[in-house]
Amino acid sequence: MQLHFGENGPVGPVGTLEEVARRVGECHRCGLRAGCRAPVFGEGNPRAGLMFVGEGPGATEDELGRPFVGAAGQLLDRILAAAGIRREEVYITNVVRCRPPGNRAPAPEEMKTCLPYLTEMIRIIQPSLLVCLGATAAQGLLDPNARITRLRGQWVERFGVRIMPTYHPAALLRDPSKKRDVWQDIQRVRDEYRKLVSA
Repeated sequence: MQLHFGENGPVGPVGTLEEVARRVGECHRCGLRAGCRAPVFGEGNPRAGLMFVGEGPGATEDELGRPFVGAAGQLLDRILAAAGIRREEVYITNVVRCRPPGNRAPAPEEMKTCLPYLTEMIRIIQPSLLVCLGATAAQGLLDPNARITRLRGQWVERFGVRIMPTYHPAALLRDPSKKRDVWQDIQRVRDEYRKLVSA
């Protein structure tokens, strides 16, 4: 798997998620670290065939040290359950590991600084499928100018991984009319995932 690490370079040759997590815990390369309790790394199956990447930790995630456990995370859990996918069998993380102040979107420089950790995680986990939850994840992994309204629902291949961008669950809480689009996207992901696990 060939990964593009960006201008900041790779985080170094590591073999385990635990090693990446240790380096994340020691990281102070951007200003986000000073404003959060601790980095929120990621969780799930370290050999998952399916990975979900969101924007960054919110207040609840920052407090509990786990990704997607607030209102948006609870909605994601319900979406996964409806699709017959258990949270424990996938891997869930974010583009940045530290909570941006006021839950704002991460700045481009913050994303660029944290992206090497994410790409190293992808290299270690080696998922076959990955879902970008929201514009920030799509901009971090696919195209800095990506617009989620144009990309959502389309398979894109990067790093040898098939990637499906869709709306972030938080967007569904703000605008429930987007739920139908996300459900259609997740059904397509589910169908490809079932092929993967039954192969």
